[in-house]
Amino acid sequence: MKFTELLTPDNIRQGVLCSSKKRLLELVAEILAQQGNLDPHVCFDKLFNREKVGCTCLGNGVAIPHAKLPSGEKPLAVFIQLENPIEFNAADRREVDLFFAIMLPEQQCQTCLPMLQALAQKLTDKSLCKQLRNAKSAVEIWQIFEMVDLQSDT
Repeated sequence: MKFTELLTPDNIRQGVLCSSKKRLLELVAEILAQQGNLDPHVCFDKLFNREKVGCTCLGNGVAIPHAKLPSGEKPLAVFIQLENPIEFNAADRREVDLFFAIMLPEQQCQTCLPMLQALAQKLTDKSLCKQLRNAKSAVEIWQIFEMVDLQSDT
């Protein structure tokens, strides 16, 4: 699955000010809840509890918070670029400023696992991360994801 199949320009946030891991997960939950017409508290609890199990950081300032959706038929996703990185308990001890958050329908978790791994691999590319960090708008981030998806087609 491609970034542009999971995201829309409306689900991308650029230059977000956020003070903590908890506040970031609350913001993610609010955006995902709007997409899926869900309770933001339920989304937050799922994401927060998943982080308790193990940190979703990939290293190099990138994290993929993810959790199971209690209902729904398709994955919900959001991409957030922070203005300033925050502590996220990363194994490399680096603060995180790029977040690709996703909630997967419970019945699709096993089939979506390879997709999640492929997205994680793409997000560990240092060149891609540099472009995402330097982007000055959500539209520019969307265009970067479009380019990545086009390159994966060839």
